[in-house]
Formats: sequence, C-alpha cells, structure tokens
Amino acid sequence: MVTMEQLQAYLRESAQEDASRRQVTAQGSTLEEALREAATELAMPIRKLEYDLVQQGSSGVLGIGKKPFIILAYPAAEQAILATTEEDDALTFTFDADRPVDRDGAAYVRMAPEGVLLKIVPPTGNGVPVTERDTMTAINRRISTRIEGALVSKIIKQAGNEWVRVADYSHDPMQDAYVNCELIENDMKAVITITPPGNGGADPSLEGIRASVEIAGVSHGLLLDVIQDIEDHPRYRERLVVAEGTPPVNGANGRMVYMFKTGNEKAPIVQTPDGRVDFKEVNRIENVVQGQVVAKVADPKPGVSGMTVTGEVIPATDGKPITPAIGNNTHLSDDGRAVIADMNGQVKLVQGKVTVEPVYVVNGDVNVKEGNIRFLGTVVVNGNVEDGFSITAAGDIEVMGSVSRCQLEAEGDVIVHQGIAGKGDGSVTAGGNIWAKFIENAKITAGDLVVVSDGIINSTVFADHRIICRGKRASIVGGHVRASEEVDAKNLGSVAGSETLVEVGYDPKSRERLLELEARDAELAKEIDEITLNITTVETMRAEKKKITPERLKQYAILRKRREKINAFRGRIAKEVSSIQAYLEELKVNGRISVSGIVYPGVKVAIKDAQLQIRRETKSVTYVFEAGLIKVTRYEESTADITIHRRDYKAKGGGSSGAPAN
Repeated sequence: MVTMEQLQAYLRESAQEDASRRQVTAQGSTLEEALREAATELAMPIRKLEYDLVQQGSSGVLGIGKKPFIILAYPAAEQAILATTEEDDALTFTFDADRPVDRDGAAYVRMAPEGVLLKIVPPTGNGVPVTERDTMTAINRRISTRIEGALVSKIIKQAGNEWVRVADYSHDPMQDAYVNCELIENDMKAVITITPPGNGGADPSLEGIRASVEIAGVSHGLLLDVIQDIEDHPRYRERLVVAEGTPPVNGANGRMVYMFKTGNEKAPIVQTPDGRVDFKEVNRIENVVQGQVVAKVADPKPGVSGMTVTGEVIPATDGKPITPAIGNNTHLSDDGRAVIADMNGQVKLVQGKVTVEPVYVVNGDVNVKEGNIRFLGTVVVNGNVEDGFSITAAGDIEVMGSVSRCQLEAEGDVIVHQGIAGKGDGSVTAGGNIWAKFIENAKITAGDLVVVSDGIINSTVFADHRIICRGKRASIVGGHVRASEEVDAKNLGSVAGSETLVEVGYDPKSRERLLELEARDAELAKEIDEITLNITTVETMRAEKKKITPERLKQYAILRKRREKINAFRGRIAKEVSSIQAYLEELKVNGRISVSGIVYPGVKVAIKDAQLQIRRETKSVTYVFEAGLIKVTRYEESTADITIHRRDYKAKGGGSSGAPAN
C-alpha cells in the first residue's frame, strides 16, 4: 500500500537536487578562466554548467581598455545525469586552446630608415624552423646587396622574434609609405589605408601606424596584433581595421530560475538490472511537495558602459527587475525571491505562470508513450491502462476505460469505469475505496469498500470494511473474498460448483498486529525471566554476605533499570492487545454475508472462526454469527453508502459522478 511518506521519500532526492540549483557570477581574463571560477564555486565540472555571457572580454592596448569576461553560470537543467566515474567528476579542466598551435617558423624583411631589417620568428608546437635558404630568398626579394651567410645563420639560431639590422640602403624619406587613418561607424572603428613606398622609401612600421591613428584621435581599442601583422606583411591600398571601440552591454533583466523542467527535455535513460533500457520509465511528471521551492528570482544585472575608439564613454542600460508570474497553488516567499508550492502535485508553466496541479490527466492510454506514473496527487486516465504498466498516486486514481495486467496503487480511492481484467497478475490497491464495473483474475485490496456492478470472478478481494457486489450480473464466482464487516452480492458461486470462499468478521491487519504484539510480549517475558534470575543471584550473594566484584554490581544496576523499562513496555503492549481483542469481538457480532439471489453449492462462508460449506442451493439469505455458529436468516440488504464521492478534482478529471456504468 502506497503512502504519502513513501512517495515523498521516492521523489525527495530529485526534488532536493532541483531545489539546490543556484547561479553564480564569475569573471576572468578569458572565458575559460571565468568558467573555471564558476565551476569551482558551484563544485561541479565545467561540462555540467550552462552560462550567459554578461560581458565580452577585451585585452585592451597596453593594459588600457582591458575588460574581463563576465558570465552568469548555473548548473545545467537535466532530468538526470548518468553515473560517472570519480575521475570524471573531479574538478579537472582542460581546454584545447591551452595547447600550442602547430606553426612553422618564418623570416621577415623590412626596409626601415635605419637600414634593412631581418626578423626570424621561431616555430610553435610541431612547426618546422625556417631555413637559411628560405631566409636568403626573402632578403633577395627586397635588396640586391650581398649578405654574409654567417650573420644570417646566427640570427636564425637566435630566432629572437626581433628586428635585426643586416644591411644599409639609400633611404629617401620622401618616398616612405604613407598611412592615412579615418574613423567610421560613429567612431566605433578606425580604418587605415597605406600608400606603398617609392624607390628608396621605408615600409610602414608598428610605431608609425600607431602614431598615425593617435593623431586621428584614437586612444582606445587598438588592435596591436593586427598592426604587428601589417608591419610583417604590409598590405597596400586596402582598408584595414586597426582599432575597435567597445560596445555597451546592457544589463540582463531579472529572470526566473525554474527548479523544474519547463520544456521537452529528454527523459533520463533508466536501465533494468540486466542492463536493458526500461522504456516504461519515461514519464515526465514533475512532482513537488507542499512547501518546496519550485522557482527562484534572479536579480537584474547592471549594464557595462562602452567606449568609442576616441575614448568617449557610451552609457549602458541597467537590467530591469522581473515580477514573478504566480499561478494556482503557489505563492511568493516573504522576501519575494522564491516561488513555493502550496500543495503536493505536478509543477509546470501554465501561460507563463508557475502552477502546481493536484491532478495529472492522461488524455489517452497508459502505454509505452506515457510510461509508468508516479504522482503526488490524483491521476485521471481518459483511456485504458495497458499490460505491464503501473500507476502510483498519493491521491485518487480514476480510469475511464479498463485496467489490464498492471499495478494500480493509490492512497485514496480507485475508480475503474470499464472493469479490471488482471489476467492472473494484475493488482489494485487503495487506501480508501475501489469501484469497478467488474473484477476478473486480479488481486484487490481496499482500506474501506470494494463496490462492483458486474461481478467478481476468480479473484482475491480483501476490504477492511465491506464488499458490495450489486447489479444485474453482480455475482461472486470463484476466488477468495474477505471483508471485516460485510459482503453483499446478488449470487455466490455458480451452477458449475466453482469453489468460492467468502469471509467476514475477520480483520487480517488487526489479527496480524495482535499476533505480532503477542510474539513480542513472549520475547520480552523470556528476557524478564533471564534478567530476574541474574538479579536474584546477586541479591542472594548479598544476603549471604559474599564478595561481589564492582563489575557485577554495575551490571546488577543496569539489569534493574532494564527490567523496569521492559515491564513498562509490556504494560503498553497489554493495553493495545486488549483494544484489538475488543474490536475483533465486536466484528464477530456485526459480521454478515448477504445474498439477494442464489448461493450455489461449492461456496464456503466463514464468519470469524465458524465456517459453513454450502451443499445445496439457497436463495435470498443473510449469514450471521450467533453463539459460535453461523446462522442463516432472511436476506437483509446492505445499508452501506456506495455512491462515488469525488474530491475537488472532478471538474478536471472529465468523469461523471456516480457508480461505474453497467
């Protein structure tokens, strides 16, 4: 029998995991560094994070205008993360960008006012160093002057990535390359165009390009790597962007951080013990319990001002706070920063509002598409429940169609409009009542009533109070039927003499508890005897003034206290035993079996300890217990109220009130 506590325990782990989801703001000189910081704060690997980029970082120019990367990071919203190894879960971070790029070495030649300059760039990673032959070829493209090979070889070996003077030439300043700079896109970019040098003129230099753009008013966002590349590989009569402003970053608005899945996330993969995927476990119900935090309010973020290439500040807009959208059965916390469930049920977004629904409705059959259902509320199925599936509910279960070889378990009532065909393996358990059109080859257990309109066939049906089988075909044929107070049916057994056992005046739960208490009391009585023997031994030694060790005296005191506790506990057991016995005696008087039609041979009726084997047809009778025997009297119809009393879910469930259709 399912209980609220069992369902809550089953779902608590995932609920607590969702409730613990949080977010942190982290920053770093690179995106990877910011992610490392966030992963450390959240104590999880980077691969399990999601993030929003609040600010794009920038290296600036000589430290001027440098900006960090700023991110808002939070755990990835997954239904379930498959088991990983300890090594996988360790906070280890590796980025491809950290590994050096494979790049060959290079030789650059530049004409400068001070002479012919040579620069050797060393290789990186698995790159190949530049050769002396490649270097001499690069020099001969620019000048005809002979350069000593020993000097070139020395520069190659040092590969210092610095310009080294290797020759003179006749420099004419009037023929130097000319750099023109202009500002575009509202001063957010600086573009240069370089006129090539004439005969004897010098190539553009990094310092010369920087001087030209600074004269144009550029003080922010200089792209030094681009300018360096222009110095190494001059490109003439092209428009080259050498500076970029920093656009403003408007602050992120406040937002809702949901502690549940809000879209069509993939269901977790559930495997059976033999490693196969269990496709029945695909249900996506988001169960929550009363008082659980189901969403949090994330604060808005301030904006980050931008800057043009001329150093003019561009203001940004700060984020705006959000007003949480609250739906049915939820409320805001006192500080307005969390949404809390008012009841157990399914949490979801309804028109953008966080809502908790106490009823889960299946608009069709419970099958492979729907999967097994576990819900902290009421479940309504507008179709059938197919073989092999299960429904577990902390509220009621109502099935508009039929129930096959499956398991239904509800803390409240179970209503099956088109009957239960268990095929020998199906079961239905309810903490309250069970209503069904028919019950066939199934195991049924109810905490109160079982009401059937078309009969019970070859089934085991136990009810804590009454079993009422009333209708045109309301017969109990075969199987075992037992109720504490009353069984009422149109017919018992069949013409074929089907073996049918009907019991009343007997509460198995109370009887089981009684036996349990009596067994426990017997164990305690045995322990009392042993304790008393040990205590008596010590007291005899005292009376005879024999020497008693300190350890034995200490044990003597412990045994006396233990005996007092056991006697007190046995007193409580005796009271409970007396109460149960009185209740069972009352059942002995009130229990009855009523049949408005025919009782066929082959039926065995039992009231408390008395049994009666039916050997000939009997009509319209009621069996009662009197003077230790079963007495046959005239039929008395049951006065039990068998009307279905739906709870508040009736408007949502789509069913009509009253007994299941005949």
